[in-house]
Amino acid sequence: TSTNALMEQLHLKYQQKPWSETLKLVHFCMDKPLQRSVSNAPDGPFVSCMEKIQRVLNAKSLFSVMNRLESLSKQRGLNAHVSPSGTACYITSNMFYIEVELEKDGNVMDVKLAHLGEAPVVKLIFAQLFLFGRMKNYDAFGKILEDLSNLYKIPGNSEMKAKGYFALQALEKDLYSMSLLDRTQDVNRVTEVLHGKVGHLVPRTGGTPMNIEFYISPYQVLEEELNPGSQVCGTKTVVTVEGTDTLHKLPLSPLFVSSQAGEEGHPAFLPLTDELSMDLPACFVLKFHQPIPMSSSSIEEIQRLTGIHNLNANKKTHLVSGIQITGLKLAPLYELIVQSTLKEKCSEVLSTHKYYFFVSLPDCPKHCYFINKGSEKSDLAGALVSKIPFSHPKCVPGIIEILRHQVAFNCLISSCVSEKHTNEDDSELLYFEVVPCKNTSFSVFFLHPVKENLACVTIDVITSREVQCHLHLNPQDPTLNSSDDFITRAVKRCMSVPVVMRAIFRNAAKVEADS
Repeated sequence: TSTNALMEQLHLKYQQKPWSETLKLVHFCMDKPLQRSVSNAPDGPFVSCMEKIQRVLNAKSLFSVMNRLESLSKQRGLNAHVSPSGTACYITSNMFYIEVELEKDGNVMDVKLAHLGEAPVVKLIFAQLFLFGRMKNYDAFGKILEDLSNLYKIPGNSEMKAKGYFALQALEKDLYSMSLLDRTQDVNRVTEVLHGKVGHLVPRTGGTPMNIEFYISPYQVLEEELNPGSQVCGTKTVVTVEGTDTLHKLPLSPLFVSSQAGEEGHPAFLPLTDELSMDLPACFVLKFHQPIPMSSSSIEEIQRLTGIHNLNANKKTHLVSGIQITGLKLAPLYELIVQSTLKEKCSEVLSTHKYYFFVSLPDCPKHCYFINKGSEKSDLAGALVSKIPFSHPKCVPGIIEILRHQVAFNCLISSCVSEKHTNEDDSELLYFEVVPCKNTSFSVFFLHPVKENLACVTIDVITSREVQCHLHLNPQDPTLNSSDDFITRAVKRCMSVPVVMRAIFRNAAKVEADS
């Protein structure tokens, strides 16, 4: 049924009923926040329908905007009250309140936020959701309400929840102070992302958590340079606090002193005394929008750094290299990287049982990559990590370096993955096999362009900024005119295995043509 026909049916059904009666029905249905999933609720289809109608309809009048704000609040378990004048809506919880001031025509004048014990502050990011044009971004505002509520999801009474918020504030101030270390006036965002002690930091605004951008690939940098004014986002993590079953000693005031007082220029912090800290059923968390495939060795390194071994909710424990990994499901690391890449490129997890992929590049025969996924034993195992808990700001620079290293390695492996599993045009192919070595090193095997022997390039990702490559040939085979230094520089410049292999084959073709 077309939209017009459906609306016509609705008009005919309700044209005999007064509008006030319809409004009462809507208020009755939307009055209470959902306590269970919509799909399982008996009235789920009706509530879903109401939400869709509210999203589609563009509330313009003062009355309709107020109704929409009340509905958004109640859906998220918050209280909403309209002022006696009818031009202000107060969205409240035990820990914070938001005041939305409107004009008589429904336009938003101001949006103020106040946390428990704080004075109201005008938050521009809230107002931007409403002020730019008549189309008000209610979905984004609803997400902010959720994020604000999540700041206080800590076991205990209001005082305990407030302490958790104070701890988060102290952490954010320390991270901001660390982000200023070694920063010059002309430093750009990409340099901060790749080299900053805590990456490129964006402070928390209202309910939107502080986020840290810590890695960006060369192709993302190039894309941003080719499109002036655009900003391509690299890999990010958000900084927040979460409730836990056990107590952690968290700082309630900033601890950062300076980098001068620390060893070898590392940040120095005040001792975590009882006056500056408190045992809380909570911990700080770095959360990822999409889980990151991480090797067991990287996970062990983070666990040693933070002293917290349970990275996820379930309690299953694995023993890898003598270290306990709790709460994570182990699997072959390369399999996890392939699945995550396919999910990102295809918006769904495709069948990966064949593990060969066709990659097309300009001015080059098509490549076919077979990825040997290895096993889940020893250092070839990995897990999908969605969050990293910690309890002290000094842990963050070390965690960021480990994450950069892992994501740089993942970037190289994922460059061999595409959504194409078949050679659709039966064109000429170059075949490659990617084989895990140890930790963050791997080999790429291929047929020598002139002889029929195998050749191999080993790539060792030492850090996110340091890579070593070696080309191995049969001693009787002719050179490919690609030194180890040339291959290393090519990898660091593009972080793409197919592009590097194309460069090697081009150099080999020049040698063959000259001979």
